[in-house]
Amino acid sequence: MSVQQYLEKHMLSRKIEDAVNAAVRAKTGDPVIFISHHMRKSVFSVITKIKARQILDSRGIPTVEVDLFTNKGMFRASVPSGDTTGMYEAVDLRDGDKGKFLGNSVTRAVKNINEKISEALIGMDPTLQYQIDHAMIDLDKTEKKGELGANAILAVSIAACKAGAAEKEVPLYKHIADISGETNLTLPVPAFTLISGGKHAGNHLAIQEIMILPIGASRFEEALQMGSETYHHLKAVITEKYGAHECNVGEDGGFAPNISSLKEGLDLLKEAIGRTGYNDRIKIAIDVAASDFCIGTKYDLEKKVPNKSEQNFKSAEDMIEMYKELCSEYPIVSIEDPFDKEDWEHVKHFYSLGICQVVGDDLLMSNPKRIQRAIQESTCNAVLLKVNQIGTVTEAIEVVRQAKEANMGVVTSHRCGETEDSFISDLSVGLATGQIKAGAPCRGERLAKYNQLLRIEEELGDQAAYAGQDWKVSS
Repeated sequence: MSVQQYLEKHMLSRKIEDAVNAAVRAKTGDPVIFISHHMRKSVFSVITKIKARQILDSRGIPTVEVDLFTNKGMFRASVPSGDTTGMYEAVDLRDGDKGKFLGNSVTRAVKNINEKISEALIGMDPTLQYQIDHAMIDLDKTEKKGELGANAILAVSIAACKAGAAEKEVPLYKHIADISGETNLTLPVPAFTLISGGKHAGNHLAIQEIMILPIGASRFEEALQMGSETYHHLKAVITEKYGAHECNVGEDGGFAPNISSLKEGLDLLKEAIGRTGYNDRIKIAIDVAASDFCIGTKYDLEKKVPNKSEQNFKSAEDMIEMYKELCSEYPIVSIEDPFDKEDWEHVKHFYSLGICQVVGDDLLMSNPKRIQRAIQESTCNAVLLKVNQIGTVTEAIEVVRQAKEANMGVVTSHRCGETEDSFISDLSVGLATGQIKAGAPCRGERLAKYNQLLRIEEELGDQAAYAGQDWKVSS
């Protein structure tokens, strides 16, 4: 084939002429760079390669990382995981070989990506998120993604989303907003974990987290400052009261002093907030995770206390009275999972009192069927969105749409086993969830999310809107 025939076959003469004309019109000072960029943009981008590997999450447990390649470059994503998998959520695929990583290896999920998923997706347009996600769902053929693994499918879904944004030459949060139909880009109010308990810490505190919400900040940058300052004041309060040895942190970075009482933890936090001077500009949220200390129909708030002399169980009615008392004494505006994950009756009753935001995590598990039941029965007024519980970006978008159409709040959430991937930051802005829960203002895998939100706010400039006092309002 001659040079002329080659040029004609690929219509290169026309493309080169178009690029030169564009450079002339732009009066560029460096036509070679301009023409190179122009030609690159004219190339139709497709997925050309997908490569997965096993890495470790923030707990030292294996998880999945993916490199997805297109004509425009390489796009990397890694997925988090929780300490348990509920029966209504998508399931991670793990090897189960106790001789390697105590059975937690993910080489089967990695193999599924490198062989089955890769073969199905190569050649697809990365901007077509819905088609990509449903191609994987169809390939898996199970309700909870147990064949290929939710960890395999989600890693590729997120990587494809990043590639789609690059193809459109827009920021990731803007691409997510485009494919979801969201028009109000909003920086979320962060729920900073300051005290850890439950399964996330080795102390005696049964409830999982005590958090702060800087709803009085004017910008996310100020909210992060308020969270960091309160965190360090809390460290000083704990040191003064219990000694420096009680300043160890839990899995998500919150302090884990050896307290057994929720009220004791709230008093420590109240003192720290007072020292900052922010006072009413900071509110408190609690993740009770009550299923973890529910025994039958009773709740053992001293479950983690060793050598206790007697059982001191609380009924659901006792728990409601406790919540009412705490909300009147402390500036608590949100309580997550106040009862067992199957105790719909008492969650509904507590929500009906209108005391605070009631968030469903273990109750809902980001599952559309569970969310629909909560909507129909008026069980709670906020959904905790954990993307790995549902398994794809497309399905996460649909869950947020479902919640917002019912005027429910949405809290975008991390997991206890996290990576340095900051995807949920862009997701929370692009879907305007209004709230994000990403752990303490401490530890690299948590700060990756908060620091990305700083960058997004900077990039949006005067167009940046912080949820602030409207943190519960759905757009």
